Amino acid sequence: MGVKINELVKQVSRTITFENLLGKSIAIDAFNTIYQFLAIIRQRDGTPLKDYNGNVTSHLSGLFYRTINFFEHSIKPIYVFDGTPSELKLETIKERKKIKEEAKEKMIKAQEAEDFREARKFAQQTSKLSTDMIEESKKLIEYMGIPVIEASSEGEAQSAYLVEKGDAWACASQDYDTLLFGGERLVRNFAVSRSKKVKDTTVTLDIEYVSLPKLLENLEISREQLIEMGLLIGTDFFDGIPGIGQHKALDLIKKYGTIQNIIDNEIKIGKQEIQIAPEIIARVKEIFIKPDVIKDYPKLTWKKINFEKIEELLVEQHNFSKQRVENALTRLRKLDSSKTQISLDSFLKKN
Repeated sequence: MGVKINELVKQVSRTITFENLLGKSIAIDAFNTIYQFLAIIRQRDGTPLKDYNGNVTSHLSGLFYRTINFFEHSIKPIYVFDGTPSELKLETIKERKKIKEEAKEKMIKAQEAEDFREARKFAQQTSKLSTDMIEESKKLIEYMGIPVIEASSEGEAQSAYLVEKGDAWACASQDYDTLLFGGERLVRNFAVSRSKKVKDTTVTLDIEYVSLPKLLENLEISREQLIEMGLLIGTDFFDGIPGIGQHKALDLIKKYGTIQNIIDNEIKIGKQEIQIAPEIIARVKEIFIKPDVIKDYPKLTWKKINFEKIEELLVEQHNFSKQRVENALTRLRKLDSSKTQISLDSFLKKN
């Protein structure tokens, strides 16, 4: 979910294309990306793609075809997986589970009524990521020659650290929390421009690029103040203060400087004074300012693609169409002889 600052970010974000990322390494929030695939890659009634044994395969389909698009545009992906969540995030996880259970009940009712539009809408909120799905996702990524990093805690924090160290050019995630973790460059909607239905309107999703320094400069605040705004609005680690949205949070922080000053001045929202326990403020700020990250991660290398293993995983184990997979792999093999793309062999050897 992440902190809601979309309207503030919109002031400085810009639209880019895959061509703008040619040759760049991008640290991808793996869980965030896989959940997107589980939500959007579904059948007409909202059911996810499955193999003959009933195993969900939407995530594998999404990872496979989107990663091919990255290679075709000479982009170097790095998939970063979450580690152990902070204790402060457990309540958020519990609430998400409750929402999924409620959505599942509504989905089943809609399916029984053959209202497939409603069924699909609720189905997108029911996605669950099992340990097996995580492990086979890692297998596919590694078979495609792409580095995988296991974060000690938050994948967004580890991605931001990769950018800080110069091993990645930008972080790719749908969540703006990446900016609170210090991710200097954030890429959202990281895919070929596509459309989605919002009510009865078709909306085109372009790649969105956000520069953290430009955002802070535009808002005239520091990163620490951005984090305090997150506390007021709500993050995965604290629910926020009811009645405070992104614009109100910005106004308060710019006027009073810190949450503690807001509390000391007995500022009210409605009839209720703003109160956050000092220990909560300190703990949440530490999560973002001094995140738990792996600093001695292995050197990032992009290896040769294992075509046989990919076909074995997708076709033999999960019943993907042999013809479709072979056609997709042919696209990769042809990259080496393409005059319009960087040679895949050269691309892999250099990295």
